[in-house]
Amino acid sequence: MTDSQLFADTFTVTDLNSQKYDRVSRLSSHTENGDTLLTLDINTELFPCTVGERLHILLASTLSLDGSKDDGKGWRDIGRGESSLADDYDYVCHGKIYRFEVGDDENIKVFVSFGGLLLYMEGPYKKLTPLRIDYVYLLIKK
Repeated sequence: MTDSQLFADTFTVTDLNSQKYDRVSRLSSHTENGDTLLTLDINTELFPCTVGERLHILLASTLSLDGSKDDGKGWRDIGRGESSLADDYDYVCHGKIYRFEVGDDENIKVFVSFGGLLLYMEGPYKKLTPLRIDYVYLLIKK
């Protein structure tokens, strides 16, 4: 994992709630060792998921393969033929980390908004501390 890759792990989907919206579901999942919990609103029309499915999730500060900062250049400004982290993933979002909370014991809670689609993570302090920045990219693949 490079400096720009703030968090990476594999999660197993344990619950999928699609009762509230037509194209968005709230999925609940946990890592294989159970130390990190994740709840995520996801557009299931673009990225369909099922209970029991394993998802590789990466949170990164930039999409550049070399880890260089975006310098105001958005993800849409990537030129044709230019490689990025997004090339290896099926679902990519850009969002703002809007809250950190100290949880029980050595756990912390992280809240991120991707244009209204929310992510909540709870896990060990050492694992989630790199997320103490303003903006992140969420990249998911099966």
